[in-house]
Amino acid sequence: MSIEENLSISEFKMFQKLIYNDIGISLADHKRTLVQSRLRKWIREFELANYQELYEKIANDNSGQMLMMLVNAITTNVTSFFREESQWIYLQNNLTEIFDIKNKRIRIWSAACSSGQEPYSIIIFLKEHLKNFDEWDIKILATDISEEILLKATSGIYVKKELEGMPKNILIKYFNGYKDESFMVKDEIKQYVVFRTFNLVTGDFSIFKNNFNIVFCRNVMIYFDRQTQNQLFEQFAKLLEKKSRLFIGHSESIHQKNYTYKLVAPSIYKLN
Repeated sequence: MSIEENLSISEFKMFQKLIYNDIGISLADHKRTLVQSRLRKWIREFELANYQELYEKIANDNSGQMLMMLVNAITTNVTSFFREESQWIYLQNNLTEIFDIKNKRIRIWSAACSSGQEPYSIIIFLKEHLKNFDEWDIKILATDISEEILLKATSGIYVKKELEGMPKNILIKYFNGYKDESFMVKDEIKQYVVFRTFNLVTGDFSIFKNNFNIVFCRNVMIYFDRQTQNQLFEQFAKLLEKKSRLFIGHSESIHQKNYTYKLVAPSIYKLN
């Protein structure tokens, strides 16, 4: 079968529009080569003639699974335990200000949790640094758009490479050895985390009935355009209280000028 190798600009625009309208991810024009390399494999696997046929196959898939496979293929689920060290140092230094010592209630949202390292890091951190941890009512909501990546997150199983840099005492304390030099997060950590699928752009934020002390939304804004970013920051503001914090990635920032947020440390914002 003859396969059309090059993804034309007009074809790329079709995929750009589909992904933006249905997922909210804004694909930059310079990503055309990347998208072409990913989609070319699919054309061969599905025995299609060209990118137009592939587009129609994805657009007409009512289950949405093809579109999610496409998103997984063109985005990078790179994460690690205790990523961005300075943020954890800040959190340690401000525990008593951020959290209500009197009521001992903590609600945290890991809003783009990927394969689960972030929410598990949060609980391990709190167990290590929060005084009288067992007296606290703690729940971590961990969401991601990808059902496939959430399956890995829920399993809590990580290979040795994914645990590089993890202090040995922490590894022994909070992980059980698993097969083939992999490790599984212990149930005493897992019990605090609830994993759910949620689309940050098209999702219904009215489902959140309680406010959060912290929202972690790190290294996902880079996939959204400025308008979508600002809309998302506004949604987060509705779910945060005065003492709450929003943690974003080190390469990200809030550009809106309505003074809703105050920058309190690099990539950390406090609701005004």
